Amino acid sequence: MIRVLLAEDHSLVRAGLERLLATVEDIEVVGGAADGQEAVELAAQTTPDVILMDLSMPGMGGAEATRKLLSTGTEARVVVLTSLSARERILDALDAGAIGYLLKDAEPDELVRGVRAAARGESPLSPRAAHEVLAVRSGQKPAVKLSAREREVLELVGEGLPNKLIARRLEISEKTVKAHLTQVFAQLGVTDRTQAALWLERNGLPESA
Repeated sequence: MIRVLLAEDHSLVRAGLERLLATVEDIEVVGGAADGQEAVELAAQTTPDVILMDLSMPGMGGAEATRKLLSTGTEARVVVLTSLSARERILDALDAGAIGYLLKDAEPDELVRGVRAAARGESPLSPRAAHEVLAVRSGQKPAVKLSAREREVLELVGEGLPNKLIARRLEISEKTVKAHLTQVFAQLGVTDRTQAALWLERNGLPESA
C-alpha cells in the first residue's frame, strides 16, 4: 500500500484528490495539509511514502516545505502537483528536492501513475515540465515575450524601484504600472516582485512581443 500525504491549501481540491485516490486499491491517503508547515508536521506523524505538494500555499510554500522536509531525513518522495508550469517554478521545485512535477490539469490516470512511479523511486514529470528541464540542459532561454512597456517595467523592477518611482520614471500612473506588472508576472509564471527580479537575473530581459 502506497501511503500518500496531500499538501493543498484549497479544501475542495484536496477533497477531490482524496476521493480520487480513495478509489485506487494500492493507495491510501494518510493526511491532508493546508500549508507547507502543516505538511512538514504531518509527514513526521504519518510517515507517507509520497507527498503530493502544491507550490502556492499561504505561509510556507511548497518549495520551502520540500527543502525542510528533506532536511529532516524523511524518506518520503515529494511530487509537486500544481497549476504553475513556468520554468523557474519547475526548476525551483526540483532544486528543492522534489522527485516529480505534475500539473493539476493532468488526467486522473496520469496522477495515479505518477504516484506509483514516485513510490518506485522514479521521477514523474508532466510533458511541460520535462520540456523545460530539457530546454535548460540544452541552454535554451524561456519562451517569454513582453511588450516594450512591459520590458521597461520589468527592467526597473530588477533595479529595485517601487511602483511609485517606476511610474514617475516612465511618466505613467501607478495603476498602469500595476496593470503591466500583473501581465509580466503572468508571462514569467511568478507571483511577486522578488521572483520577477530573480527571473530577470537568471534569464535576462525577454524578447519584445
